[in-house]
Amino acid sequence: MTDERSQYDGATADATADTQPRRRKRETPLLMVHTGTGKGKSTAAFGMMMRAWSQDWPIAVFQFVKSGKWRVGEQAAAEKLGGIDWFKMGDGWSWTSRDPAESADLAREGWEEVKRCLAEERYRFYLLDEFTYPMKWGWVDTAEVVEVLRNRTGWQYVMITGRDAPAELVEAADLVTEMTKVKHPLDQGWRGQKGIEW
Repeated sequence: MTDERSQYDGATADATADTQPRRRKRETPLLMVHTGTGKGKSTAAFGMMMRAWSQDWPIAVFQFVKSGKWRVGEQAAAEKLGGIDWFKMGDGWSWTSRDPAESADLAREGWEEVKRCLAEERYRFYLLDEFTYPMKWGWVDTAEVVEVLRNRTGWQYVMITGRDAPAELVEAADLVTEMTKVKHPLDQGWRGQKGIEW
């Protein structure tokens, strides 16, 4: 890792709040989680991704459940914007998967790639979409995830989305939002709609 690549807005690998300009004292690379049963966890995270994009940060999205066959509106928008690397690390939801063992292997390989990127400080903003599920299903070790994310170097922000975030992850995170469902059209038998669900 060269010094040039780790310098974002004047921050260096050894910078601290005490050595940075006043405007940088409030900035620290956060670990963030959007969880809960309500709609909007990924949607809100993609909004944060857009803010990161507007700062010209290197960005990566890792989708741990959605397969390469799924049409994702946010991905189409990201491709038009440019500068956002997008990886699909799954083959669909566990209850639609034809091969749960393969699904678990894909999730584990996705996590290994995230670890490689973090070690190289390849991106400044990481969105690990639906990453709570591989932890919940035991495909990825939660304790390892927490350890890796707590000890990541440089100025790397990490956002994790998905229901049932493990307690250890919630405890380690700097920012946690729980989405709570009040009403949802699916409860009335309506199907997902273009522009709203995808």
